[in-house]
Amino acid sequence: MSTTESRLTNTEPTDPTTTDTPTTQTSADQAVKETLEDYTLRFAPRSYRRWSPMVVATTALGGIAYMADFSIGAGIGLAHGTGNALIAIAVAAVVIFVTGFPLAYYGARYNIDLDLITRGSGFGYYGSVLTSVIFASFTFIFFALEGSIMAQGLKLGLGLPLWLGYLVSTLMVIPLVIYGMKALSKLQVWTTPIWLILMVAPLVYLIATDPGTVDRFLSYAGTDGDGGVNTASVLLGAGVCLSLIAQIGEQIDYLRFMPPKTEENKRGWWTAVVMAGPGWVVLGALKQAIGVFLAVYILAEVGPAAAPEPIQQFRSAFDAMMPSWMVVPLAVALVVISQIKINVTNAYSGSLAWTNSFTRVTGNYPGRMIFVLVNLAFALVLMEADMFSFLNSILGFYSNCAIAWVVTVATDIGVNKYLLKLSPLRPEFRRGMLHPVNPVGVVAFVAASGLSIAMYFHVLGDTLQPYSPVAAALIAFVLTPLMAVVTKGRYYLRRTDDGIAEPYLDADGNPSALTLDCHVCHQPYERPDLTACATHVAVVCSLCLSTDKAGDHLLPATA
Repeated sequence: MSTTESRLTNTEPTDPTTTDTPTTQTSADQAVKETLEDYTLRFAPRSYRRWSPMVVATTALGGIAYMADFSIGAGIGLAHGTGNALIAIAVAAVVIFVTGFPLAYYGARYNIDLDLITRGSGFGYYGSVLTSVIFASFTFIFFALEGSIMAQGLKLGLGLPLWLGYLVSTLMVIPLVIYGMKALSKLQVWTTPIWLILMVAPLVYLIATDPGTVDRFLSYAGTDGDGGVNTASVLLGAGVCLSLIAQIGEQIDYLRFMPPKTEENKRGWWTAVVMAGPGWVVLGALKQAIGVFLAVYILAEVGPAAAPEPIQQFRSAFDAMMPSWMVVPLAVALVVISQIKINVTNAYSGSLAWTNSFTRVTGNYPGRMIFVLVNLAFALVLMEADMFSFLNSILGFYSNCAIAWVVTVATDIGVNKYLLKLSPLRPEFRRGMLHPVNPVGVVAFVAASGLSIAMYFHVLGDTLQPYSPVAAALIAFVLTPLMAVVTKGRYYLRRTDDGIAEPYLDADGNPSALTLDCHVCHQPYERPDLTACATHVAVVCSLCLSTDKAGDHLLPATA
């Protein structure tokens, strides 16, 4: 018996001469030959994760250099006043931090992305396709938003018409996003200091030289308010900010490359996970507050229509502190650097989400680059449709779906796994180990998003409309454990044994680095990415299982 065979248990092999189906072999070969895959659909192996915790964290935080926060904060502040805007921003930040923490920990600890976490946290193998599509939508919506901001900068600085600026901002990220984590880590690390200086310097200068700007900022009443704080305005503003709750998915696309957590590195490991995971929202909330400040500062100069545009905000801020000939070039440089930093992440994460969904539904792996282009095409259409002009409406609607999804998964981890112990503590993502659909997450998500969207569109009356994001969070939080109790946790795992004798985790609780060869694609993979095969005394990798249309390699379900 071979070394591989001796490692397998609980398998019932059939004729060892059985060959793989042509379609399975073709799909598997195509996936293996995709040299730029960057572990699109699977566990990120230890052999690939060679970055330190701080490099991973810096790369992840570089992706939140987007300018949309300035527009979001400005839009809320101009509509509802500074007081309501700041409270709304704070409320949303707390919700995003609390829900993002367990997701970031699972991504970094078990080296899987948010879709793979979602599969085993209440949704099932096919059920999480719903949330993959939502996440993919998040990436192209925000790509379009950032692309629109860059086009505004190119128009101001170079005189390019907006339609051409949209095209330029879309095409320029393609060469950067092709190479995945290896290229993105270098880009984010080198550009972050420049971006921070350009963003912070004008704000510090304005406050230091003209303290009156702070008084005008704090007293601004907004176009829809009287200067007082009221619940409806706060919740409407928080709903827009909470559209960013899905940003944790992009953070995890980097955090999954964290090195193993050990006794020696645990302090730096935890610092990196908290800082680059849920901690992203601290900088995000600060940028939103700065957006309100700058919009109020330039309101009299440019008017309410242009005040939410970051290029106008920073042009005016730079104009107060430096010679006129430097103003526009620096403002354009800030916008372009920010757009590149975030949109390579949007294009990268979106391509992962689309590829995940397509491969599971069809059993074919077309390659990640196909979906880079698909995601960019969706974003370009939104830009050409002038989505920037109805930004808050899009984000307010979208936030209901994003909140329902993230709160459902976070609740499954925090409550169902750790308190009720009805959900398996270790996240499972491999086909054959999971039920196709788990009603726990799917029912909670559909009910929470459906009812909150109905509230958002006034179906349940005008009074309840501002409360749609609260409804999305509360319904998801209540239904997720309730469904786990009702179903008694029966729909999490299709089987509890993957047929491989060696332990899944090492002595430190990290995914094992043991390497075995997949008998379908004949490539070596680490232990967490494999299961035993139903038709051979051998192992199969997760991607070959995903492209197995006939299900020939899937282990039978166990009671």
